[in-house]
Amino acid sequence: MRAIVYQGRGTVALQDVAPPQVEQPGDALVRVELAGICGTDLHVIAGDLAGIRPGAIIGHEFVGEVIAVGAAVTRFKVGNRVMSSDFTACGHCRWCDRGDHWECHERAFFGTGTSFGPALHGAQAEIVRVPNADTTLGLLPKGCSDEAAILLGDNLATGWAAVERGALLPGEIIAVIGGGSVGQLASLSAQAAGAGAVVVIEPSETRRAFARANGSLATSPSEARSLIDSLTDGEGADLVVEAVGAAVTLTGAFDLVRKRGRIISVGAHATESWPFPLAKSFANELTLGFAIGDSIRLRPRLLSLITTGVLDPTVVVDRRVGFADAVQAYADLKAQRILKAVIDPRI
Repeated sequence: MRAIVYQGRGTVALQDVAPPQVEQPGDALVRVELAGICGTDLHVIAGDLAGIRPGAIIGHEFVGEVIAVGAAVTRFKVGNRVMSSDFTACGHCRWCDRGDHWECHERAFFGTGTSFGPALHGAQAEIVRVPNADTTLGLLPKGCSDEAAILLGDNLATGWAAVERGALLPGEIIAVIGGGSVGQLASLSAQAAGAGAVVVIEPSETRRAFARANGSLATSPSEARSLIDSLTDGEGADLVVEAVGAAVTLTGAFDLVRKRGRIISVGAHATESWPFPLAKSFANELTLGFAIGDSIRLRPRLLSLITTGVLDPTVVVDRRVGFADAVQAYADLKAQRILKAVIDPRI
């Protein structure tokens, strides 16, 4: 079968590889009908994640059709169209019982090598093996497009997790650092949750224009504090979401938040350490938290918002390609010429 394969730092390529097989009773095989290219994938191919090795199939966002199931799979059968979380979880440990699926000891993150658990080939392929399928997969309902399901699996779940973890209250002012797909979806999530105003902070004018067209205020990093001050009488944002995954942008969040405010980072961080502004955080009673999107937990709520028309995450998808153009799509995403690309293996 064909797949997008990590070649080494900075390089991916389309290759023919052996198709996966059912290995465990809880496995399902899914014929991929649409796969996403995510900002996390850019971290992967840049070599930021130490667990990736040449030969790994990339990608963790997908929808498709079940073509085989293991003997222990009870929720799905051959022919079902399904969506997926970007990582697997067992569904029955204490972490899963609490809805904290990311902390499951059986977690494996598609397409990221051993960075976040056992190595598991990714979904930018014609077929993907899904361990713990009964927990990891969900049926694709009417009213939810393939593109929306792709985004619910990671980017939308991450954006919503930022708002949820940040305990946003109706009417509060939120600043989102980063206008990529996660940042834009965090903005849409905050609007759906009742934010008084959302300010997207982004150096790219194209991405700022996108944010404005989709209900946010938008500003460059150098003018962010001034705009936030005008909205808050100089106090600062109630909640700041860092959606880049860089130490410099996380540091910058502390200059935008009000006293007793909250900072939530959902960017994919690879830096091992970071100088924490301890004295300022203590004096201003700041809260700093991190969140990872858990679509297994959030799937029912987000599907309801999507199918009722409250939230349309597909606005961020601006490139749909076949395998032949996938490598170029990676380059265009890295250069910020596009916001979100999806791959249709059937093209």
